[in-house]
Amino acid sequence: MTTNLDGAGDVAPVLVVVASVFVPSDAVLLALHLAATAAMFGLIWFVQVVHYPLFAAVGRDSFVSYETAHRRRTAFVVGPLMAAEGLTAVLLVVAPPAGVGLALPVAGLVLLGVIHMSTVWLQVPRHAELNEGYDEATVRRLVRSNWVRTLGWSGRCAIAAAMALVAS
Repeated sequence: MTTNLDGAGDVAPVLVVVASVFVPSDAVLLALHLAATAAMFGLIWFVQVVHYPLFAAVGRDSFVSYETAHRRRTAFVVGPLMAAEGLTAVLLVVAPPAGVGLALPVAGLVLLGVIHMSTVWLQVPRHAELNEGYDEATVRRLVRSNWVRTLGWSGRCAIAAAMALVAS
């Protein structure tokens, strides 16, 4: 192999290596997507059924410090998962794996958009209210509005699993 990169013949192998490193195979893309989505699916059900309802047990005196720590620590856990899920969801729409088609990736991406809109418009404002102090009505609104994300991630998990199953 020569070190002269002036010729196209010399650059093509480099591009193939770079593409193989940075663009995952269909199987890897589907596995990463399913793993991130399944993790969020499990996490959101835990939050919906256990975590948010237990806000009432924290106590009013320590709730603000609890809520502040809760928001910071939650972001540390869900941030990387949501980033991986979002990136792989976009890649699946841009380059659907063989046998998957476009309908499932688009449906999954639309659901992800609904989830993120719910997060920004419904859950984040409730958490901002709770950062001022515990309020039972706000917690009820948080739990009730979080069903949008819970059902959204449930649907996304089913779609991600279906894509993994139908891929060639």
